[in-house]
Amino acid sequence: MPTILLVEDDAALSELIASYLERNGYQVSVIARGDQVRARAKSNPPDLVILDLMLPGLDGLQVCRLLRTDSQSLPILMLTARDDSHDQVRG
Repeated sequence: MPTILLVEDDAALSELIASYLERNGYQVSVIARGDQVRARAKSNPPDLVILDLMLPGLDGLQVCRLLRTDSQSLPILMLTARDDSHDQVRG
């Protein structure tokens, strides 16, 4: 079963996303803090990371950079309410 690491600090939103993904055959782990993601991804590598940009601990762009230093091939899908084109390009 494919595994997804969902990094989202909004509990209601993460519950909704995780529930949908699980109903569609994915195993989902949820983390609410950016500073916990790297260790989790190293200890139990996911098939995909769904990453919010606005997180406590480390923001999503910082998390993405750390994950990229560990793996160039790990798929990362960024979710955000930000609409600034500068943020989109950085992502």
